[in-house]
Amino acid sequence: MLVSRKFFLSRAKMLGFLDELEASDSTARSLYIPSELSHLEVEDSLKEVLETPDIAANMTELAVSSATGAVIFWGPSRKCLILPPFPITEKYFTQGYAVEPLRALLRHDFSVALILVRLGAYAVGLCRGESLIASKVGTGLVHGRHKKGGSSQQRFQRHREKQIESFLNRVCCRIEEKLESQVRTLDYLVYGGARTTILSLRKRCSFLQQFDNRTLAPLLDIPDPRQAVLETAVKRVWASNLVEWYDEEVLT
Repeated sequence: MLVSRKFFLSRAKMLGFLDELEASDSTARSLYIPSELSHLEVEDSLKEVLETPDIAANMTELAVSSATGAVIFWGPSRKCLILPPFPITEKYFTQGYAVEPLRALLRHDFSVALILVRLGAYAVGLCRGESLIASKVGTGLVHGRHKKGGSSQQRFQRHREKQIESFLNRVCCRIEEKLESQVRTLDYLVYGGARTTILSLRKRCSFLQQFDNRTLAPLLDIPDPRQAVLETAVKRVWASNLVEWYDEEVLT
């Protein structure tokens, strides 16, 4: 019986993992699944790779829910599914552990903008590969929620809403200052922080709309944005999600 384990691997560790796969036996099968394939198309594609219904169903859900697509390597020595940090653009099926397309994707130094925001703090960064080449970190006054009722609460809420509006406008200006010169050359944009604040910023900041077709999945567990948090987030952007299947006897 096969059981699975999930890992997050950094860019360097994933490249090392691909080197190990390439050195394995050549009786495997490899499948690259772009994100735009439908549920049915993914199901049909997986029939080329494996005949285990329960694992195929699990793989289908993982691949369909991934904004960047998926890569499957399935052979006697290693059986795994990888959700890469950047999109798979073409479907590809072949025999053996065909790691080169994924390796090329991970080796390419994409230009990525990071926008981390929570009420009262923000960080904007521009990286090429895993190198942070420009950044801006700042704060803004936004009071916490008023816990009492009555007219005082309503006045406080109106004041707080103005603070939030002012803060988001300020963040938008800082984003435009950092990214205006990168509009044509930026490969991807990643948000991080609080979901509701991210949504409010995107709605208010019209400058960001031109990056909608280059926006990757957000990092929603980011703490209050600081320079150190921004530098850590760059590494997170490049991490791959790996699901590997093993014989149950091997794990016991």
